[in-house]
Amino acid sequence: MAKKASPKKQKSIEETLWDSANKLRGTVESSEYKHVVLGLIFLKFASDKFQVCRQELLDDGKERFIDMVEFYTQKNVFYLTEESRWSYIIENAKQDDIALKIDTALHTVEKNNPSLKGALPDNYFSRLNMDVSKLSALLDTINNIDTLKDKEQDIVGRVYEYFLSKFALAEGKGKGEFYTPKSIVNLIAEMIEPYQGIIYDPACGSGGMFVQSMKFIEAHNGDKKAISIYGQEYTSTTYKLAKMNLAIRGIAANLGDVPADTFAKDQHKDLKADFIMANPPFNQKDWRASDELTDDPRWKGYDVPPKSNANYGWILNMVSKLSQNGVAGFILANGALSGGGEEYKIRKKLIENNLVEAIVILPQNMFYTTNISVTLWIINNNKKERTVKLPDATRNYRKREEVLFIDLREVGEPFEKKFIQFSPKQIKHIADTYHNWQCHSELAEESYKDIPEFCFSATKDDIIKKDYSLVPSKYIEFVNRDENINFEDKMKALQTEMADLLKQEAESKEDLLNVFKELGYDIEL
Repeated sequence: MAKKASPKKQKSIEETLWDSANKLRGTVESSEYKHVVLGLIFLKFASDKFQVCRQELLDDGKERFIDMVEFYTQKNVFYLTEESRWSYIIENAKQDDIALKIDTALHTVEKNNPSLKGALPDNYFSRLNMDVSKLSALLDTINNIDTLKDKEQDIVGRVYEYFLSKFALAEGKGKGEFYTPKSIVNLIAEMIEPYQGIIYDPACGSGGMFVQSMKFIEAHNGDKKAISIYGQEYTSTTYKLAKMNLAIRGIAANLGDVPADTFAKDQHKDLKADFIMANPPFNQKDWRASDELTDDPRWKGYDVPPKSNANYGWILNMVSKLSQNGVAGFILANGALSGGGEEYKIRKKLIENNLVEAIVILPQNMFYTTNISVTLWIINNNKKERTVKLPDATRNYRKREEVLFIDLREVGEPFEKKFIQFSPKQIKHIADTYHNWQCHSELAEESYKDIPEFCFSATKDDIIKKDYSLVPSKYIEFVNRDENINFEDKMKALQTEMADLLKQEAESKEDLLNVFKELGYDIEL
């Protein structure tokens, strides 16, 4: 009996649109093309919402108000003049000057809506000199997005997020820093639980931390209005991506007046955040000159971070901005766990001040920009005994002076062939482990327990004995794994063995040459 052909997997609207749009890229680099595509998606979305609001005014007999910006702003809708509307762009899609018309439309939308200041691509279309037929075809593709079809499904948000991740994948190593993989952001949100208060990201990229925070609140029946968002981004084009990404979802945020270096031009100097979520640049070199920022108030009480590496500059920037009960979850390269010099002194003080709460080693190949394994740090200003009522739970936190170490290097599932991501089930298990540890009680049914090769709760004395190292493998019990090997001794032994082999080889060559000489041959080996 012939086998039935398995049904072909139906492509999602995101996949279909990506395939269509990516085919039209031509000679335009991904790093440039993303601004073209995402700018057009934004324009389509803004125009669709504007048209609905405009029609409602007409239906209500308020025709005299249809060109008053205030009537749109109060409904969280951007006002669009005639030449900024999607219908006008589509009508002129085949014209030779369509690129100029799109640039003009984006410029006009930004000019008429102060909240979009600095958000939209600036003269991208004219400057890139895209083939008119390809640009026209791209417009047709994006015209197929019904941005208002299903408000519950957030079609345009899904498309925008999918495109951001695909562009980050396409740009790959050394680029794509604007995007933190979603499963990592979800893990941070599930662990620190940003339900209400101020959320801050000092290196916000395209705003993914904020978007996933809002999704977390929705998923747990929280109140999105109870959150205020602050961030900063250095790169101008990424700053625009973040503002568009948030505007598409109606998320209000203060990302500073301009794109700027968080260290050199801190635009939130007096901010005290309840939650900090961040993925700052890894091992940033020469982030300050020798005599710059040495007296910066952000280092107060600590040594000045070394100018050779910004890791501890980022840590202290975040520590300085935590509210009295604030908690931070952020990603850093593994080198920050055990560095010497000023880094050692700062790390020692952080541990003595009882700020470090959890250290989580992530698997390799989670990031599109690097294949190294990195660390999630949790810093907590409130490791005290307290009871907290959350939207879907009540937690009785115990007083804690330990640090929880978790090793996730063997956790995760394949993604896009060569990458790793966490499944929702895995994220829940990790977050549950952390919360059980925070609320640990011998009487509780789900009491925390150290698990070999996964987690260990280290006391301050344990960490002092390890000379303030935060490398998880120094604490977590491993069975028949490389973590039990002293790599320094192993390397010395291998070097000695190699030297002996080379010496033996040299002696063998000399013996052989002597034999040839005795036979009357002059040979070189």
